[in-house]
Amino acid sequence: MTIQLRDGAFADHSDRDLRSRAAKVAKIAASEAELVDQAARFPAGAVSAMRSQRLLGAAIPCELGGEAASIRTLAEICYSLGRACASSAMIFAMHHTKLACLIRHGRGEACLDAILRRIADEQLLLASSTTEGNTGGNVRASAAAIRRDGGRVSLDRAATVISYGAEADGIVTIARRADDAAASDQVLCLFLKADYTLERLNGWETLGMRGTCSDGYRLIAEAAAEQVLSARYGDIHAQTMTPVSHILWSSAWAGIAASAVEKAQAFTRTAMRGAGGVAPPGALHYARAVSTLKQARALIGQAIGRFEAAAGDPAALSAMDFQTAITMLKVEVSDLAVATVMSAMRANGLAGYRLDGAFALGRELRDILSAPIMIHNDRIVANLATATLMTPVAASLAD
Repeated sequence: MTIQLRDGAFADHSDRDLRSRAAKVAKIAASEAELVDQAARFPAGAVSAMRSQRLLGAAIPCELGGEAASIRTLAEICYSLGRACASSAMIFAMHHTKLACLIRHGRGEACLDAILRRIADEQLLLASSTTEGNTGGNVRASAAAIRRDGGRVSLDRAATVISYGAEADGIVTIARRADDAAASDQVLCLFLKADYTLERLNGWETLGMRGTCSDGYRLIAEAAAEQVLSARYGDIHAQTMTPVSHILWSSAWAGIAASAVEKAQAFTRTAMRGAGGVAPPGALHYARAVSTLKQARALIGQAIGRFEAAAGDPAALSAMDFQTAITMLKVEVSDLAVATVMSAMRANGLAGYRLDGAFALGRELRDILSAPIMIHNDRIVANLATATLMTPVAASLAD
């Protein structure tokens, strides 16, 4: 099946074609990765390539102008981009997480369908705003509330982080349903660039993931009431936001780890050739890096399979077993990815520790250290522990 593009060309709908186009983006992302990191610069070249290769609307249904890309294909693209440029991979992952929420919970609503068509046609980039200054990174509690006036809504939100907010064409954010609503009674809102202004509150001077340009802003927005999804955010969070973000983030992190393993492999081979076939002292650490990367990739594959199997069943997606597995995916893969890069660093020794040279791993290490911190693993595990306190412990292996 094919779709005619605006320039008259035709694109194949197959996963293979999408991955081929993603490989072209990855080459551009890799070519600018060092400058993106050094200057904390938005990866404009990579994102421009995503647009030209029509990857920003890939997951949108075909009837709305997209290509209905599967979660498995999106994860493969995140992995490919992660090997090239961590910031580009994370931007792609965050964009498609927000897009998945709109598709899965807003499709069929005329206003949102029209916006999805526009995203596919114009290849618009969506930013994510889920963190507020006084919620401590707890995305299931909002301070700012939506205010309604006839057919319009407004929002004034202090967001400590809006990844690539200044570069995005729209922002997807959460808020309390109304001024008198509980912090956990939330809605998901979509604002396009014409709907909002951003007032910069703080910068983004970080160890890694520097190109995500995740500054803090005061978000002041006004839009049509239909741009607030009617679905409960609690359902969106459990059934789409958490599984899609954890799968795509994990795939990006695994890609970063794969880049480190590739450099460790190249270093180990070079060292062995120079020593007449004798393995260098760090070869053991290279083997560990290979092993932990395989574990991470296996966990991601299992998670994708579970999500695909449950995707059409809200009850299955909300079930405690699924929520536990998909929640822990982020925790486990982020820890495995950090372990992988650290092992690769030890395998490469001083060559990995240096900031120059073909075997340098400083950028991969700094980028991957964000993985257990971005929505802190300790917070995730603590929340999961609370949620499972009243769940019976399985009485048998079959339960």
